[in-house]
Amino acid sequence: MKKALLFLTIAGLFLVNVGAQNKLTADTAATKLLWLGEKVTGQHTGTIKLKSGWLSLQDNKIVSGEFLIDMTTLKETENNAMLMGHLKSDDFFGVVKFPVAKLVISGSTPFDKGSGVVTGSLTIKDITNPIEFKATMQKKDEGTWFFANITVDRTKYNIRYGSGSFFDNLGDKTVYDEFKLKVNLLVK
Repeated sequence: MKKALLFLTIAGLFLVNVGAQNKLTADTAATKLLWLGEKVTGQHTGTIKLKSGWLSLQDNKIVSGEFLIDMTTLKETENNAMLMGHLKSDDFFGVVKFPVAKLVISGSTPFDKGSGVVTGSLTIKDITNPIEFKATMQKKDEGTWFFANITVDRTKYNIRYGSGSFFDNLGDKTVYDEFKLKVNLLVK
């Protein structure tokens, strides 16, 4: 009898702990991913779409998550066809060979006062690197919003075209190594 009671108590604690974890699915239509790439002579901006994603929250922290980014949806704000062709080519993201990028969330600090630090890994062109960024969280009627500005060093993913870190004498043709991704993520 004591063993049965102990088993039920342990099982109950396990279920309470599992129940406290909340798995939320990304609303891909409402989520916005905006990118910014800069060079010596200016900058380019655009969008990219989230293919799918989810995250699990527990005790006001992200405990895990995974997001697939559809690289084929990469667009530039001014619809510059030549630039888009170049960004999708092997010089940059190699979209034909690598149509999906992936962000895996391994955890976060608590979102006390609405903000926290998220850790995980980012995979672009089948190359994975650790990533860390600050994010804010807001609970609204339509779901939970997360906002982040993520800086990515493209050279860590073998995207070296026009990089002053790898090529000399580029002058005003230099493309900066880092690009920025502004994330407005809705999960439900």
